Amino acid sequence: MSSSMTITVPASTANLGPGFDSIGLALSKYLNIQASVGDHWQFEHISPELKDLPNDESHFICQIAKKTAEMFKAAIPPLTIKMESNIPLARGLGSSAAAVAAAIELANQFCGLSLSSEEKLQIGTRMEGHPDNIGASIYGGLVIGVFDGVETKLVHISSLDVDIVAVIPSYELKTEEARKALPNVFERKKAVQASALSNVFLAALLTGDYELAGNVMEKDLFHEPYRIHLIDHFVEMRKCARENGAFGTAISGAGPAVLSFAEKGKGEKLAKSLQAQFLDCEIELLSVDQNGIQVSESTIHKDRLRS
Repeated sequence: MSSSMTITVPASTANLGPGFDSIGLALSKYLNIQASVGDHWQFEHISPELKDLPNDESHFICQIAKKTAEMFKAAIPPLTIKMESNIPLARGLGSSAAAVAAAIELANQFCGLSLSSEEKLQIGTRMEGHPDNIGASIYGGLVIGVFDGVETKLVHISSLDVDIVAVIPSYELKTEEARKALPNVFERKKAVQASALSNVFLAALLTGDYELAGNVMEKDLFHEPYRIHLIDHFVEMRKCARENGAFGTAISGAGPAVLSFAEKGKGEKLAKSLQAQFLDCEIELLSVDQNGIQVSESTIHKDRLRS
């Protein structure tokens, strides 16, 4: 069992156009946690983004860590935790999944569980309900997964050779609200078409056919048509991105963040163009995080170790 630990977890995007609740991608924004054994649970939030979170054992991360430990009939000791994050909350960039991944890792490290990445994925998916965000946070890179209610199957691809530009609005959009906008039932014909679009999107993306990938990426039928009205200026964002080098633009997760994908080297120009038009949003040029969750023992100053 470790006594002091630093955990770093990447942000993630999910859905990726037609890849609803299945395709996830790790992004270069991070949740960082420094944890050590203490007398009682205590959280110190370094980042302003986290200032409204509780500082005691009612904290979401504490609850998930305890639940994970209990699965293995273990008890996690009280921890003193310092948290900082540049992953905005309730924006569709996987802040919840990053917290779940961090909590599972806390239980793993401080209870000496020796969990594999596969085991962490299974636990995290059951808590999240789908594998896209949590899979990306654990493995990094691109993940394609399915959860049947019992077990998760996942394919991991380490990276994509693309530039990613995030348009992050100042307002929040709760996942529960975005879920309510979706229909409960799809006609078979529509479901088949939506599934086919997802298949073609993924095949085109992995073979480097970005024109085709962008084309089908923007034709999602599963969630985007029902959520566009929840995101201010989405149509204008997509048009601006397309005119300035993006091959595809999609809602990130449940939104309201919007991601545009461009061939490598075109992202900087794209980001400047979007920033000039959407002044009330934060525009960031991101990359694909290839490492996933990383752990280091704070007491020995080594390079971060892959858990």
